[in-house]
Amino acid sequence: MAQITKDMTITQVLNLDQGTAPVFMQFGMHCLSCPSAAGESIEDAAAVHGIDINVLMEALDNYMKDKQ
Repeated sequence: MAQITKDMTITQVLNLDQGTAPVFMQFGMHCLSCPSAAGESIEDAAAVHGIDINVLMEALDNYMKDKQ
């Protein structure tokens, strides 16, 4: 299983698994194809959206684990 890290960009995560899109959207991160999605880390994007990075990472990790 590929590991998602908070220093990856949203685009990198989506390229790894398109199924992560709903996880980002449930946190209000709807602009998955905007330039920022390719230019800033998940951690930076979470900060901009006022999201606890640890909660977001847990949701992404749970999604990836549930796929197995």
